[in-house]
Amino acid sequence: MSIYDATVPLFIQMLTALTGILNKAEAHCQAKGIQPEVLLSARLYPDMLPFTRQVQLACDFAAKGSARLAHVEVPSIAETEKSFDELRQRLAKTIDYLKAFKPEQFEGAEAKDITFPAGPNTNLTLKGQQFVNRFAFPNFFFHTSIAHGILRHNGVEIGKRDFLGVA
Repeated sequence: MSIYDATVPLFIQMLTALTGILNKAEAHCQAKGIQPEVLLSARLYPDMLPFTRQVQLACDFAAKGSARLAHVEVPSIAETEKSFDELRQRLAKTIDYLKAFKPEQFEGAEAKDITFPAGPNTNLTLKGQQFVNRFAFPNFFFHTSIAHGILRHNGVEIGKRDFLGVA
């Protein structure tokens, strides 16, 4: 399986699923009379990032990880979303960005060096396959899982099928 086949379609699937749970979260707020900011700022624990930031980071890991693997300029994306609609727009833009990639852009990516920031003052270099398995996927799935967990913890009726996008 190519690096493209292992990454881009999966990122698209999961970001599409995240859009679905975002829609359910907004409907939950409307049905229960909850101000949207309550869910958008919700956290699983006080020292964790809020729901909005989890969605932003999931988008970032998908877009920036794909750009690094394709050896194209890594996009710079402002983190300004404050509503369900703005988060939906960010997800849609990220999905469109991912759909523009072609498999041939990823040829040989598994063996190429990928250098990326791994902290405020630290860069790390891994081969493409290691980058996917040890950095891109773990971080992407961490943030998508936490976003799902925040909503579920706050009463939004979603489950595994929603997380996978097969609901």
